[in-house]
Amino acid sequence: MIDFITFFENITSLQRAVILVGGITFFWSIESIIPLFNFNYKKIKHASTNLFFTFTTIIINFSLAFLLLNSADWVTANNFGILNFFEFSLIVNTILGVFLLDLIGAYLPHYIQHKVKFLWKIHLVHHSDHNVDTTTGNRHHPFESVVRFVFTLIGVAILGVNMWLVFLYQSLSVISTQFTHANININPKIDKFLSYIIVTPNMHKVHHHFKMPYTDSNYGNIFSFWDHLLGTFKKLDPSKIIYGVDTFFDKIENESIKNLLYRPFEKSKSHVNK
Repeated sequence: MIDFITFFENITSLQRAVILVGGITFFWSIESIIPLFNFNYKKIKHASTNLFFTFTTIIINFSLAFLLLNSADWVTANNFGILNFFEFSLIVNTILGVFLLDLIGAYLPHYIQHKVKFLWKIHLVHHSDHNVDTTTGNRHHPFESVVRFVFTLIGVAILGVNMWLVFLYQSLSVISTQFTHANININPKIDKFLSYIIVTPNMHKVHHHFKMPYTDSNYGNIFSFWDHLLGTFKKLDPSKIIYGVDTFFDKIENESIKNLLYRPFEKSKSHVNK
């Protein structure tokens, strides 16, 4: 356990980049072997748009990282936060830290972005991908990257987690996001079994269906039990899923980086069926 902690205490930017690139490369390869959908698209061209937004996310997160580091150092030094209030063992503290960071730093902002009109327009960049694959996982407008960062910062302050635990959570989050968006065909029984604990590809792809009420469901990032506990879990046969959002369904526009960057400022359109 000590070696595990030491690794994440001293993880470098290069090692974090390797996790990101390695995950995309791995799931990209699996998609080619056992695809869920046989998309009629130019995969590299599709990826170029999504990787642009991945790059902006990396820039924003690295630019603001000092805030996260200073906050984690402060709560640790001052014994501040929920996890520091109770005397949990190291293992329990780690598990609870990852669980609750997933709730505050991922599930909560995701849910809110679907309920607040301006934030929804920002989040549309992610939902307007018509060919969801592993590169879609980090297709976020720069504004969304800031929103998610702020909620992670709030999670650090409320929970009182140290920086190595934040790095652990972020590493798990990256891999989970790439996995759940990957265009891979998983045995339904295996997927169903796993979906009681973690978010699986079939479970998350329901969230990318173009119509309500499925669009507003399955918000989970790593752990699926938040959706089960909070009543936002829904099922849909993968064969019936159509990607995109019916209020912004122009496939050409949704592949344009320029259009996607401008999306939050476009004339307001109602959320699907709202």
